[in-house]
Amino acid sequence: MIIPEEGSLLLVNKPKSWTSFDVVNKLRYLLKIKKIGHAGTLDPLAKGLLLIGIGKYTKKLESLQGLDKTYEGIIEIGKTTPSFDLETPFDSFSDYTHVTPQAIAAAVEALTGELDQMPPIYSAIKVNGQRAYKSARKNEIIELKSRKIKVYKFEITRVHLPEIHFRVVCSKGTYIRSLAKDLGEQLGVGGYLKELVRTQVGNYKLENALQLEQLVDQINLENESN
Repeated sequence: MIIPEEGSLLLVNKPKSWTSFDVVNKLRYLLKIKKIGHAGTLDPLAKGLLLIGIGKYTKKLESLQGLDKTYEGIIEIGKTTPSFDLETPFDSFSDYTHVTPQAIAAAVEALTGELDQMPPIYSAIKVNGQRAYKSARKNEIIELKSRKIKVYKFEITRVHLPEIHFRVVCSKGTYIRSLAKDLGEQLGVGGYLKELVRTQVGNYKLENALQLEQLVDQINLENESN
């Protein structure tokens, strides 16, 4: 792959179970380039749009990180996990059969707009120089501070209890896992994030992204022909 002098931006569809760093490392190795990075981390269990800057384009990544993001996913109510997703085992179970569409609508409304959001303890936020998830895995007590975020849209696209399908448009720094946990708390039954796909970052859309496997094959073919 020929990298233009001004660098380039790749739109990659990150597969589930890969970290954002895994994707960058894979492309760094294949492209044999040092200057490469990403804008906006995706959790390992999330899929979807990852913006990769190559060469001089890495200088623009900071501005891209501030763009609004769009996600689609599934929240399952009646169960909770310490990580607010499926990275950790379930630690509580509740009856959810009394939850009504009206209750869900009220909970969603309460979680729309400017919010003080508490990040998950299983996150990459640094506390006393160490990533929070590393302390959490050692069962160390961590004190995280809430962050001001904005949820511009929180739409429920389908309800088939215990699953609630949703679409969210939000600001930089929003943890959808925390939003899932907060929705469960609003409903009084607990909840966690079962599935997540990032579909848009600013004006960049997932539909225009390359599958990672497709991109790897393309680079390998070019490397073989050179």
